[in-house]
Amino acid sequence: MIPINFTISKTATTELIRQSAFGGTPGEMHIDLLPDSFGEGWLYIRLRPGKLTGIPLTRTDGITLFAPSEQISLLRDLTLDYFGDLSGGGFLISTPKGAETSVCGSGFRMEST
Repeated sequence: MIPINFTISKTATTELIRQSAFGGTPGEMHIDLLPDSFGEGWLYIRLRPGKLTGIPLTRTDGITLFAPSEQISLLRDLTLDYFGDLSGGGFLISTPKGAETSVCGSGFRMEST
């Protein structure tokens, strides 16, 4: 595993374990960043069961999170969190240095220089 200091909160870990088991790949989830459909530079997280074509990003409390090797530098030093309430839930990701957070909290856009 490449040491990149990617952190998963306890609530996110619990939800990732649940989703991986439900998806048929207990203990394995994949994260990647998808560009927005309007070409405005936003990147949004997508989480799916399994390792797909990713490399191990981090492992914590029974879950290994995989990511595409070409996105590792964008995920460096970030934190994945999960919130849930009676109306549903969702994953949030911290914002890297030099970026702005999306309104929903599940993405970011690098600031122009």
